[in-house]
This record gives sequence, C-alpha cells and structure tokens, in this order.
Amino acid sequence: MIKKKNYIIVDGFHIYRIMLEHKDIYERENGMLPVSVINKSIDQRMASTIRHNRARGTHDVDLMSNIVKELHELGRSDSWISKHLGMDKDEILRLKQITGLAELFKDVNFGKAWRPEEETEE
Repeated sequence: MIKKKNYIIVDGFHIYRIMLEHKDIYERENGMLPVSVINKSIDQRMASTIRHNRARGTHDVDLMSNIVKELHELGRSDSWISKHLGMDKDEILRLKQITGLAELFKDVNFGKAWRPEEETEE
C-alpha cells in the first residue's frame, strides 16, 4: 500500500495553480512540476521563503512584518531572526513596530530612563 503524503506549497503556488487551471499546460507537463521537499520546521521554512524572496528582489513590508511577528510568537529571538533572515537589528525593530508594539516587546528589558535633576535655589 502506498502512503500519500500531504505537502504545503511554500513557493511556486502560482505555477501550480496555472497548471491546474490550464489543461494544455497540465497535459504538456504530464500533471507534474519539479519540487523541492524541505523537511524543516515552520520557522526554518519561513526563513527560507524570506531568503528566496530577497534573492529574487521581491520584498513586501507587510508580509515581512507578519513573518517577524510569527517567528517571535514561535519563540525565536531577534538574534535568531537576524541570523536566519539576514536582517539587521534596526530592520527587525521597524518590522516589529508595524505589527503591534506591545505584544512584540513584552519580554524586552528596557534600561532605566534618565531623570532630570531637581533644581536647587541658590
């Protein structure tokens, strides 16, 4: 008995859809498309998608900010995001600010702010 596996299309959704919607293309390709199976965790797959999009020169700020938010919710640190997505700390900060400040900064320890010195009368 052959066990069928379900896969999630990470990249190439439009090519797949075109093949399904156009019989001539489906027949030309014998109903098959080349694929790469990525046997990685969701955070690793998200990082791969970002790297591929950057290599192609496509960049969507809303998409990137949502991915940073999702990676943060998965427990990934800014350092991990920086290393795996090729972003600097300032870019991560800006993307976090787009998606909702409070939730993304709840575990950040901020330094004490300065306090003005009290004026003394001479």
